[in-house]
Amino acid sequence: MSEQEKDSAREQAARKAKGGQILTRYFIIVMLLSPVAAGILFLAFKTAILEKTKWTKVAESRKKPNRLVNPSRGNIYSADGKLMATSVPRYYLYVDFQAAGFRAPSPKGKKVVNIDTFMRSRENGIDSLAYYLARKLKNRTAAGYRAYLLRGLRQKSRQYPLYEYRLSYADYKEIREFPFFRLGRNIGGLYEREMVQRQKLFGSLASRTIGDIYNEIETGGLSKGKNGLELRYDTLLHGKPGYNSIVRVGGRWTNVVEEEPVDGLDIRTTIDLQIQDLTEKALVDKLQEADAASGVAVVMEVKTGEVKAISNMERIRPGVYAELRNHALADELEPGSTFKIASMMVALEDGICTPESPIDVGNGTYKFNGRTIRDHNAQSGGYGTITVAQSIWYSSNVSIAKIVLKGYGNNPRKFIDGLHRTGIDADLNLDIAGAGHAKIRQPGDPQWSRMTLPWMSFGYEVQIPPINTLAFFNAIANNGRLMRPMFVKSILKNGKELRVYEPEVLIPEICSKRTLRAVQEMMYNVVNYQDPVGRRDGTGKPARSSVVSIAGKTGTAQIAASKAAHNLSFCGYFPYENPQYSCIVVISRPRRGIVSGGMMAGTVFKEIAEKVYSNQIRYDLSSMKPEAGRTLMPPVKNGESRSAQAVVKWFDIRTTPKRVDADFSAYWRNATRDTLNVRKLTVREGMMPYVIGMGARDAVYALERCGLRVNLAGHGRVILQSVPSGQAVTRGQTIDIILN
Repeated sequence: MSEQEKDSAREQAARKAKGGQILTRYFIIVMLLSPVAAGILFLAFKTAILEKTKWTKVAESRKKPNRLVNPSRGNIYSADGKLMATSVPRYYLYVDFQAAGFRAPSPKGKKVVNIDTFMRSRENGIDSLAYYLARKLKNRTAAGYRAYLLRGLRQKSRQYPLYEYRLSYADYKEIREFPFFRLGRNIGGLYEREMVQRQKLFGSLASRTIGDIYNEIETGGLSKGKNGLELRYDTLLHGKPGYNSIVRVGGRWTNVVEEEPVDGLDIRTTIDLQIQDLTEKALVDKLQEADAASGVAVVMEVKTGEVKAISNMERIRPGVYAELRNHALADELEPGSTFKIASMMVALEDGICTPESPIDVGNGTYKFNGRTIRDHNAQSGGYGTITVAQSIWYSSNVSIAKIVLKGYGNNPRKFIDGLHRTGIDADLNLDIAGAGHAKIRQPGDPQWSRMTLPWMSFGYEVQIPPINTLAFFNAIANNGRLMRPMFVKSILKNGKELRVYEPEVLIPEICSKRTLRAVQEMMYNVVNYQDPVGRRDGTGKPARSSVVSIAGKTGTAQIAASKAAHNLSFCGYFPYENPQYSCIVVISRPRRGIVSGGMMAGTVFKEIAEKVYSNQIRYDLSSMKPEAGRTLMPPVKNGESRSAQAVVKWFDIRTTPKRVDADFSAYWRNATRDTLNVRKLTVREGMMPYVIGMGARDAVYALERCGLRVNLAGHGRVILQSVPSGQAVTRGQTIDIILN
C-alpha cells in the first residue's frame, strides 16, 4: 500500500470516529431534553384540560366586563351636500355620595382620602369645589353650591344631580379636574350619563321632515329616531355598537377593543336649502300678517317628484311660529275647491261635458235635497250662464255640483272609480313616518248620504293630505305622470354613495292627453284670465306674476268645527310653458285679512314662484349686447406688477405690450382699442419713484424700498406726492403722499 493510500485510510477512520462522537452527544442532549418536553406537554395538558375551570376564573378576575362603545349616528345632508343634522354628545353629571372619598376615617388612622378631606382640605375640599362650580356653571353662588352638596351628602345619595342641564364634553372634562373630583371616580364620586343631542345646523328649515331623536341612549348603546326621516331611516342612521374590555396587564388596567363600533350611514335628502329658506320666509311672513294658526308650503320638482322645500309652521305664541308637526303629510283635510280639478278631470274623461259646454249657475244658489249649495258671489247675483271651463276659472260650486249630479247622480260608484283613476287618493308610500292617507267615501258607507256626491264634487266630505293634493297637481304638470314624492336621494358612507334612489312613477297616465290639455288650460286661466269688463277675472288673480307664468287652483274650505274658521289653499305649478316646480300653500284659521285662497295662499305661492324662478335663471353673458356707455376696460391701479398681471390674466384683458418685466408698472386704458397700456416704473435707491395712481400698500412699499420714510393721508389711490418722480432723494428722507 502506498503512502497516499495509507493517508486516505487514516482520514476515513478519523471521520467515522468524529461522526460517532457527534451522534453520541446528540443522543445525550435528546435524553436530557426529553423530560423537559414531557413536562411542558404535561403542564399544558393539565392547564388546558384538567385545570381549565380554575384558570378561566383567574383570567376573568383580571378582566373587567365588556363595555359598550357607542357608535356615531349618521348625518343628514341637503341635496347639495350641506350638513343639516348631526349628533353631538352631551352629559348629565351626578355625584355618588357613597364613594370612598365620603367615608368616615379608618379607625386604624391610615392616611387615605375620606370625609375629612372633603370637609376640611383647602386644595380638595368642599369650599374649593363649590367656588369652582359656581364660577363655571353660574346657576348657584359658591355658598349655594356648598349647601347643595352638603344636602346630597346627608342624603347619602348615589345619583345626586350636580347640574340640572346637559353639558358638552369639554365642560365635563373641565369639571373632572375640579377640586376633589380630580381624585377620581372611586374617590370623588363624579360620574356622567351620556346623552346624544341632535343639532340642526339650519334651525327650523325642514325641521319636522328631518325629524328628531330621543336624547337617551338605549341600553344597547344606540340612539333612536323619534319621527321624520330620523325614524324612517333609524336602522341605517344609528349604526352598530362596539365593545371593549379593561384587562389587567403587568399590574395596570388597559383598554382592549374587542369589537369596533360601526358608525351610522349618512343620508342625502332632496331638500334645496335656498328654496327651503325662501319658502319658509314667505310662509311665515303671511302667517304673521294674517295671525293664522298654522301654515304649510311644499315645493316639488315636477319631473322627479323630489321635495325641494317643505315648511310646516304653527303659532306657538302671538307672532312666533315654529315647526311642531308635519301638517303637510299628516293632516287629513277637506281640501275645498282645489278638489274641483279632480272632479272636472273625471267628468271630462267620461265625456259628461266639454270645456265649451254651457251651464246655468243662475244667481249662485242651487237647492238639492232640501239643502242649498252656494257660490262665493251668490250675494252679488251669481254668474248666470257660463262655460264648463269658466266654472273652474271662477270656482263655481254650483256648476261643479250640477255637472257631477248630471253625470253620476244615478251611479256614484263610477265617479268614485274615476277619482281613484286620477291618483288623488293614491298610496304615496312616503319616507316619513306618521303620514296621513287620503279618504274618499264609498257608496254604501254609513256616512254616505244623498248630499255626499255634490258636496264631494267641490272638496267636502273627503279628507286629502296636502302632499296628496300636490302630487296630483304635479302629475298634471308632468304630462299625466304621477310621481312618488321623494325626500331622500341617496345613502352615503364616508362620502360615497351606497344606494341612490331613483324617481318612481306611481301612475303613468292619470287621464288622456286631451283631458290633460283642457285641465291645464283651465288652471292657467284661473290665474291669468282677465275679463275685458274687469269684473270676472279668475279667482287666482292674486297669484298672477309678471316674472313667471303660473297655473293653479284656489281653495277655500270651511272647517266643520267652526263656521268662522277656514283652510285657505293654492296649488299649482310654474312656469306654465315648461313646468319645473309644483307647489302647494295652505293657510289655516287666519284671524286677519280677506278669507280667500287667492289672497292668502295665492300671494305666498306667487312670492315663492318668483324667487325660485329668478334664482334658476342663467344668462350667457357672452351673447349679451354691450351696454351703451359701458366702461370698456376696468381701471387698474399702478403698483406691484405680479398681482396686477395675475388679475389681468384671469379676466383675459389684452395689454400692450403683453408683458413688462419690472417689479412695478403703470397702467392706463386705451379707449379706442379696448386694451390696457403698460409701462415700466423704475424704483431704485437715491431717486424718487413715480407713485401716482398706486394704492397705499404699493406706494409705501415702493418708497420704503428706496430708503424713504412715508407720511400718508386719505384713502384710495395716490393723487399727489411731495417730491416729483426722478428727483434725487437721500436715505431716511420723509415723503408725503395724499390719496383719494
